[in-house]
Amino acid sequence: MQVTARPAEIVDVPLLVSLYRRLEAEMTALHPMWPVADGLPEPVEASFKQAIEAEDAEVLIGEIEGVPFGFLYARVERLLPQSPDQAIGSIRLIYTEDEAREVGVAEALRDRVMDMFRARGITKFDAHVLPGHRLAKNFFEAGGFSARSIVMHHDDDPPTRRSRDPRAH
Repeated sequence: MQVTARPAEIVDVPLLVSLYRRLEAEMTALHPMWPVADGLPEPVEASFKQAIEAEDAEVLIGEIEGVPFGFLYARVERLLPQSPDQAIGSIRLIYTEDEAREVGVAEALRDRVMDMFRARGITKFDAHVLPGHRLAKNFFEAGGFSARSIVMHHDDDPPTRRSRDPRAH
């Protein structure tokens, strides 16, 4: 079985949007704020097009035998002015369809983007994982990642007062 990761192209945007919507559903079940705080800006199609064309971002498609089963979005983030010559390769989103999990698709995506960033001289990497998403945490820890920050959140609005569609805000 051949597992690969390739750069996404503009023609891949409909596929990316479809995969993103599955990721969005999975993440929203873990934390209702995900679509408005951690996901992509709407319209998602435009966000993917912008990311594919951006010099400081990478969008990859994970495939098994040439069939797409996942994607990754990562970007270069600058450190504070105290460290003007350093940047972090930040994996913002990674998703693999259920039937393709634990066969190497996510690893191919993660390793490929890290190699792409290393080729740019980037040696520091972050990956964004929701609290309670044990599989994602374990996946990144197995790849040598460890937590360096945890974002705590409080919301005064009870869930009954919020719209059922987080994109409505």
